[in-house]
Amino acid sequence: MSPLAETAALLADRTRAAFCQALLDGRAWTAGELARHAGVRPSTASEQLSRLVEGGLLAEERQGRHRYVRLAGPEAAGLIEALASYAPGTPRPDGLRASGRLGAEARARTCYDHLAGRLGVTLADAMLARGLVAADAGLAVTPAGRAWLADALAFEHPAGSRRPLVRSCLDWTERRHHLAGALGAALCATALDRAWVRRVGSGRAVKVTPEGAEAFRDLLGVHADA
Repeated sequence: MSPLAETAALLADRTRAAFCQALLDGRAWTAGELARHAGVRPSTASEQLSRLVEGGLLAEERQGRHRYVRLAGPEAAGLIEALASYAPGTPRPDGLRASGRLGAEARARTCYDHLAGRLGVTLADAMLARGLVAADAGLAVTPAGRAWLADALAFEHPAGSRRPLVRSCLDWTERRHHLAGALGAALCATALDRAWVRRVGSGRAVKVTPEGAEAFRDLLGVHADA
């Protein structure tokens, strides 16, 4: 079986796909937490997680009796988010609570370590419009963008880093691109650290705070309602 077919087979299982989508929040989960999330037995979760780890999509670490898993890296997260964007139609919520969660995630959420949803796409559009990122010859951060990163986010891309400074990530709810890479991670980390956004519940959704609405307006001219 080819590597492509092997990876596709890993994600063809509903339980394994549910695990990977849950882990797009960028945090480490225990096997028990993922079992409850997917509605499967702990033994089933453990077996399926082992397959995902062996397949290179997840990484694991152990602390005492607990086994934690997370996505193996930005490449794995990008693959899963991109595949989700190609799914036909929009997921139909099975209740009011699920409907509220999906609505919140569509407005603003984390995609591994960067911002997604309408907020993420709006921020990407603003950075392109202001010339901080250019897309005329492949996506790249401009000199003005590097200066903005240093001034607004106190971030400089480490020399020799293997992670690209910026790359596009297809948003599965907006069907447009938001920004990933080191730039996207720095913006998301800063937004969380400075309380520009706060997490909603235990999922991937985030909400813009009044401080964040002011910061996004001042820094990028974005009107993100708190």
